[in-house]
Amino acid sequence: MSEKLHLTPEDEFPEDLSKVEDTELQVLDSQIQRQLDYEYVAEGEPNPETEFRHFDLDEEFSERDKRD
Repeated sequence: MSEKLHLTPEDEFPEDLSKVEDTELQVLDSQIQRQLDYEYVAEGEPNPETEFRHFDLDEEFSERDKRD
């Protein structure tokens, strides 16, 4: 994965988050959160793809919490 601060809707995103290491998942979450913040400020609302990715990450974190 890239070391970018933001992950735009056009950037690659893993199809199966369950295969992503915990640390990398946290990085992805930070990138998506920064992108959401940017979209709210610059565009007034989030891009649907960014929102979907954020939802997917939340779901994966919830699943991992259940397994611990």
